[in-house]
Amino acid sequence: MKSLRDIVDSSPQLRALETRSSLQGDESAEPLAPAQWNWSDVRKVLVVRLRSIGDTVLATPSLSALRRFLPEAEIDILVEDWVAPVLEGHSAINKVITMERKSLASRARVARELRSTRYDVVYNLHGGTTATLLTRATGATHRVGYATYQYSHLHNHQAPAASVLWQQSKTHSVEQQLALLGWTGVPVTDRPPTQLAVTSTSLAAVDELLRTANLEGKEFALIHPAAAFATKQWAADKFARVVEFLAERKVESVAIAGPNETDVVNELISTSSTKVTSLSLKLPEVTALASRARLFVGNDSGIAHIASAVGAPSVVIFGSSNIAHWRPWNPAPAEVVFEEMECQPCHGYYCERFEQPECILRVPVSRVTAAIDRVLATTHS
Repeated sequence: MKSLRDIVDSSPQLRALETRSSLQGDESAEPLAPAQWNWSDVRKVLVVRLRSIGDTVLATPSLSALRRFLPEAEIDILVEDWVAPVLEGHSAINKVITMERKSLASRARVARELRSTRYDVVYNLHGGTTATLLTRATGATHRVGYATYQYSHLHNHQAPAASVLWQQSKTHSVEQQLALLGWTGVPVTDRPPTQLAVTSTSLAAVDELLRTANLEGKEFALIHPAAAFATKQWAADKFARVVEFLAERKVESVAIAGPNETDVVNELISTSSTKVTSLSLKLPEVTALASRARLFVGNDSGIAHIASAVGAPSVVIFGSSNIAHWRPWNPAPAEVVFEEMECQPCHGYYCERFEQPECILRVPVSRVTAAIDRVLATTHS
C-alpha cells in the first residue's frame, strides 16, 4: 500500500480555516507572474467553474486566494444549479450564480445576467465550450483562460500551462486552478486549502438525525460507496467488509449516496453482518455530517473532497483516476488505496482494456483496512 507521499511529491499546504479573517492567509504568498493589469481598478470578479461537486470544492482555494487579495471586491461564482448548495455560507463569495444543466434557456438567462453585471475580471476555471462562451458573453475587461482551451481566442488573456507556471511536471486540480490566478498577479504560492462552510442549520439537522439513529456521542465513519463511473466504484460487498472491520474497532458506519445511487447503499447494507445507518441528505448536510465523522471511507468522488474540506481523516479508493491530480488536498491525515496498473490513469468513462474495470475491482479489502488502521492511529478521537 502506498501512502500519499509515495504517490506524489508533497506540496506545502495550510490547514482549513473557518472565518473571513483567516482568509487573509499567509502574508508570504506570492503570485506566479507579474500583474497583467492594474488591480486597483478591479471591483467585480467572476469565477466560472461548471460541472461536478468535486470540481466546485477544488475551486474554493482560488476563491479564498481572491478574497484575501481583494477583500472589498465583489467575488461571484457561476456553477451548475445542482452543485450550488455545496457552497452555501462560503465566506469568500458574494453571490453564487446558477445554471441549469443542458438548458439553452438557462444559458441565455445567465448570459444576460452576467453581461449586465459588468465584471472587471472573469476567470474560466473550466475550459469547456459552455464555460468559454459564457466567459466571452460577460463582456468583461479581462477574460482569463488557458491557451490550451478550445476556443481560447475568446479570452483576451491566455495563460501558459499550469505545469509551466508551477515549474513541476504534475499538478493537482487545485494547483491548476490557482495557477490561472497566480499568472495574473494574485498571490497563490501558499496553495490555500479547500474550504466549505458548516452552517448551523445543517449541523442541527445532522445532529438530530444522529440522535434518532442512536449515534449521538459515538464515533462513526462516513461511508460513500457510490461513484460517477464504474471505473471508480469499488464493490459494495467489499465496503461491507470494511464496515465489519470498523465495527470491531467500535466505530459505527453511516452510509450516504445520491438520489440515483440508493441501490449500492442497499447492497452494502444487505451484505454486511453488522449495522449500517443509511441517511439521505442535502449537500450542506453532507458537509455537516463529514465535519462530525471520525473518518471518511469512500471512492474518489466529490463527497471525498467535501470530507477533506472540513478536515475529516480519509481513506479514498482510486480506480481509473489520476491520483496526482485528484488526491485529497487538505493536510488532514489521508491515504489513497489503488491497484497499480499500466493503463492507469485513463479517461474513466469506461474500461478500454478489460471487460470490467479491473483497476478498481482488484483493490483488496486488506489494503483498505490497513490504511484505515494507519489513519486512525494518527488521529485523535
